[in-house]
Amino acid sequence: MTSAVFVLSIITCVERLCGCDNIVIIWNVGTGEALINLDDMHLDMIYNVSWNRNGSLICTASKDKKVRVIDPRKQEIVAEKERAHEGARPIRAIFLSDGNVFTTGFSRMSERQLALWNPKNMEEPIALHEMDTSNGVLLPFYDPDTNIIYLCGKGDSSIRYFEITDESPYVHYLNTFSSKEPQRGMGFMPKRGLDVNKCEIARFFKLHERKCEPIIMTVPRKSDLFQDDLYPDTAGPEAALEAEEWFEGKNADPILISLKHGYIPGKNRDLKVVKKNILDNKPAANKKSDLINTPKKAADTSNIQNEAKLDEILKELKSIKDTISNQDERISKLEQQMAKMTV
Repeated sequence: MTSAVFVLSIITCVERLCGCDNIVIIWNVGTGEALINLDDMHLDMIYNVSWNRNGSLICTASKDKKVRVIDPRKQEIVAEKERAHEGARPIRAIFLSDGNVFTTGFSRMSERQLALWNPKNMEEPIALHEMDTSNGVLLPFYDPDTNIIYLCGKGDSSIRYFEITDESPYVHYLNTFSSKEPQRGMGFMPKRGLDVNKCEIARFFKLHERKCEPIIMTVPRKSDLFQDDLYPDTAGPEAALEAEEWFEGKNADPILISLKHGYIPGKNRDLKVVKKNILDNKPAANKKSDLINTPKKAADTSNIQNEAKLDEILKELKSIKDTISNQDERISKLEQQMAKMTV
C-alpha cells in the first residue's frame, strides 16, 4: 500500500528529522525510520504543517476547517480551533517566532482573511483582517528575524507584506509588490542566501507557466556599511540537535549566525541514510561456540547479497550522473538561446 505525500516540513533546528503526509508522520531520515505516526487526529486532508521555533510543537491546517496545535512526541492535541475561517476555501497556518499562530483563509462572503491567534486561548483571534474577494489561496512566507510576513496569492500578480508587533492592531500592512503576470506558485530564499551588500531583505522565486522568475526586494540605503537593523543574526545551516536527542524530549532554538561578512557556506555534508540492522535489537550471543558453529555458507550467501546490492547502487548512481549531465547540457543550450534573444 502506498500513500501520496502532500506536505513535507523539516525542523530547521534538528538534524535529520521531517514530517509529512495527510497522516502526520515524523521520520528519522538518517535511518529511514517512521518513528511517530499521528493517524487519528485529522478527519480530512491536511493543507499544511508548520513547526514552532524550537521544534516542540507543530500546527496544522486541515480541510475540516480546524487549526490544530500538536505535541508530536506526546501525540496529543494541545490546542484546537474549529472554523478558524468561515469560508469554504482552503486555509493555511504557520507558527511565528513568539509562539503565536498566523492563519489565512476566507470569510463566508469569500473575502480573503488573515488572522493572528494565541494557542493558549484560541476562542477569539488576537487580530482579524479582511483583504479582498479574490479566489486565490493566500500562501504565507515568514521572516522570523524581522517579523515580516509576505502573502502570495495563487493567481495573483502581487505580494503583500505585513509586520507583526506586540502593539494593536498587531498585524500592520507595509506595502505591496506588483507585477504584470500572475503567479502559479512561489518559493522563498533562506535569509543566509541574500546579498547583504545590496540590502536585499527578501528573494522570491515566482513560478510562471513556462519559467521561474527571481523577485528581489531591497531597502534603499545610502551607506555601504553593513545594516545591522536589516540583518539580525539568523538561523544557520547547522542543526542544534540530533534526531535522537529530539526524540528523547530535548528542545533547542536554531543556531544563529551573523551575516555581517556575508554567508560563507561550509563543506557540504552528505546525508547518508543508514537503515538499522534488525539484529541490533536482539540479545548478543554469550557462547563462543555459537560463532564457531556458524555455517560458512550463510556468510558466503550474505556476501553475495551485499555485492548484488552494491552493484545495484552503483548502477543507480551512474544513471543519476548521466541524467545530471544531460540536464546540464540542456540548461547550457537554453542559456545560450536566452542570451541570443536578449541581444
